[in-house]
Parts: sequence; structure tokens; C-alpha cells
Amino acid sequence: MKPSNWLENFNCAIEGILWAAKTQRHMRCHLLAGVLVLLFAHFMRLSALEFILLAFAVTLVIFAELINTAVEVVVDLVSPEYHPLAKRAKDVAAGAVLVASIGAVVMGYFALSRYIMPALGLQLDQLGLPPGEFPVVSILVVIMLVVLLKARVGKGAPLHGGMPSGHSAVSFSIAMAVVLSGAGAVLSVLALILAGMVSHSRLLLGIHSLKEIIAGALLGTLVTVLIYFYM
Repeated sequence: MKPSNWLENFNCAIEGILWAAKTQRHMRCHLLAGVLVLLFAHFMRLSALEFILLAFAVTLVIFAELINTAVEVVVDLVSPEYHPLAKRAKDVAAGAVLVASIGAVVMGYFALSRYIMPALGLQLDQLGLPPGEFPVVSILVVIMLVVLLKARVGKGAPLHGGMPSGHSAVSFSIAMAVVLSGAGAVLSVLALILAGMVSHSRLLLGIHSLKEIIAGALLGTLVTVLIYFYM
């Protein structure tokens, strides 16, 4: 039934938000991320404009997720069985969330980078630059460890399937080598994003499970960091 007054309209909206947060894992993740970002912004004493930028980014992502949830519910109601158009509707709605999330990351970078990147760069400068052979040694060690672990587990080829993900381990090893080599904040962030995309592609192709990808990313990152401090 249509709400009879503005108060009932307001209550319906609140019920919709609460239902989405209760039933949708992604909505809970977005809400938690929004709380952490805003608390961090307050802690860093951001300017009013920067805080508005972050608040808008958080609102945009949550709005997109609510619309995505509404579309999914309507599609399930209209087409309980599988239909190509139903899939397209859900994919497009999910794409809206992805676009909003990318926009939020860009806005967050412009708002927070001048507070985070200088401090990170200063810390790395104090540690000193690694020798030139550092990336090569790190990648070779990571590859050999991947082979040994897969031989131990008995599943998958060195860089195809099995525990851990070899692509994920090598890509994150390269990304961490870029970060620790003093290449700069922008290149470091881009290298990490590229490593994440490589790892995500292995998940989408069904070659690795999420557990195998996370294990590979941790292996590549930790081994590279340890070799950096040793050298």
C-alpha cells in the first residue's frame, strides 16, 4: 500500500536501507568502509572541501549499491528462472556500483594523498633504496617458493592452478618491488592496482580460488619485503 504521509514514506525508506544492510554483504562492506574513511578523514583534520568530497564519494557508492539491490530484487521477482536479459539487468546494475566505487577511489586519492603519500615516502627514504638486483632476486625466490609449495600440495603447475596462485605471487612481488624502489606514490599505487587486477583475473577465469589468490599475494608481498630489509 502507498504510504499515507511523509512520516510513513520516511519509515519505508529506513526499512529499505536496513533490509539491504541486513541481507547484502556488499552493502555492509560499503558501510564499514565509509565509516572508516570518514573517521580517518576526521583524524587527519581534512579541510571542509576535502571532507565534503569524501562524504560525497561514500554517499555515491552506498546509493549505487541500494539501486543495485533494488534492481536485483525486481529482476528476481519478474524472472525467477534464468533469462539472458535478467542477467544483463543485474550486470548493468553491478556495473553502476563498480563505476561509483572507482569514482570514490579517485576522489579519495585526491583528498587523502597529500596526507598519506608524503609520510610514506619519507619513511621509505629513511630506509634507503635497495640494490639494483633486488627485484630480480625477489621474483626468482618467489617463483621457486611457489614451485615448492605446489609440489608439496600436489596440485597445479608452477604458474597455472593450485595453491598458491603463482600469478598473484609474482605480480604482488613486482608491485612491492616498485613500491620499495622509491618509484613514487602514483607509480606505486598503479603497480598495486595492476597486481590486484592480475590476481582478480585468475579468479574470474576459474583457475584459482580466492584462498589460493590471497595466499599467493601474501607470499609475494612478504617475501619481497623480507628480502628488501635483508639486502
